[in-house]
Amino acid sequence: MAETDLLRAAPAAGLPRLLEGAWSDHSADLQAHLRKYGPPPVDVSRQALIEVVERSGLSGRGGAGFPTGRKLRSVADAAGGPAVVVANGMEGEPASSKDRFLLTRVPHLVLDGIALAARAVGADRAYLCVHRGEPEYTAWLRDLVGHRRRARIDRLEVEIVELPRRYVASEQSSLVRFIDGGPAVPTFGPRPHERGVRGRPTLVNNVETLAHLALIARHGDRWFRTVGAPHAPGSMLMTITGAVHRPGVYEVPMGLPIGQAILAAGGPAERLKAVLSGGYFGTWMAAEVAWNVRLTHADMRRAGAFLGAGVLIVLPDSACVLGETARVVRYLSEETAGQCGPCVFGLPALADALGELAFTGGRSRAIQQVGRQIDLVDQRGACRHPDGVAALVRSAMEVFADDAYEHDRFGPCEGLRRRPVLPLPPLHEREEARK
Repeated sequence: MAETDLLRAAPAAGLPRLLEGAWSDHSADLQAHLRKYGPPPVDVSRQALIEVVERSGLSGRGGAGFPTGRKLRSVADAAGGPAVVVANGMEGEPASSKDRFLLTRVPHLVLDGIALAARAVGADRAYLCVHRGEPEYTAWLRDLVGHRRRARIDRLEVEIVELPRRYVASEQSSLVRFIDGGPAVPTFGPRPHERGVRGRPTLVNNVETLAHLALIARHGDRWFRTVGAPHAPGSMLMTITGAVHRPGVYEVPMGLPIGQAILAAGGPAERLKAVLSGGYFGTWMAAEVAWNVRLTHADMRRAGAFLGAGVLIVLPDSACVLGETARVVRYLSEETAGQCGPCVFGLPALADALGELAFTGGRSRAIQQVGRQIDLVDQRGACRHPDGVAALVRSAMEVFADDAYEHDRFGPCEGLRRRPVLPLPPLHEREEARK
């Protein structure tokens, strides 16, 4: 099928795209959604869907940035019975709110994307994974799925799956394991596209990726490429928070410099010290370095940073990078799967060492102790959890080496007196999730 067969009254180029209908009072109404976007083109051939996504250059918006078209083709071509689609709406990253925003403001775009992805890979089962503990929210999502089923929009019904509110529960192998009846913790083994839910080839995509797919299937790859960078086309959702005037979720073109993204959020609310990109498995950058770095996976890697799932946390000059990082590392050390020594013993020891440096002062020995603990956990775990924590701590120690030296020699800084900037889930939620 030619590309023009997929085009349906393509809208003008530009932004917003995903968020165009997010401010309507009827954004969750199925008929209003169909009037705005038309029905998802689920009757096109599987090959045509995969090809248009491949040409679009869409990459995953959940963190890894893997080419979406290539992932679709891998699942579609895999042996092992009918495929399965898993939409990841967990958003285990405490600093991110983009996925929840999509699901509450434009849910039918996500559900369209699930239906189209299922069509592309030949799936006969589909799941949407969200956190448990919010019965009204999940009941509302199930109602939306029911409305679509009764309207005969979708060929298969999407099952809403509620998982524990744990950091590691949102990893793709955790989702597969939980759907299969196991605990929501990562596992070694074949990748889901080879053998996932019930041993079948399984497509796991972030909900933002699926919403983009829904628009590409309607408007085509050329339309998608009218914004963004040539090597990183399209737009992405960013959660921008911290020392900005208007924290929130923003849709920005791929390749936008970080400084311009911060200006889109109202600009700095205070003099800036640092930017944490990619969330809590991300990397710290000095503010003056981060300002001109472009928001693509390749540009961020060249800067020694990590784009991840689209999180920018702006730290003011009055805050303490080490103290903020120590709080997060303590939280991450409590959110492990408990499957290996680096998580069970190594991460608590790393949290202790960094906490001593940040909050007590190391008497000229804490820097070395933090370095030793990083080496003991990095690349040694049963999953990527200890690697992500090690990368976060290493970036803080390297980029802000002078701050670490001052803490080590002279004790805590004045920045510890201010209210913390980096968000963490409330303690009662964390305790409930561990039960």
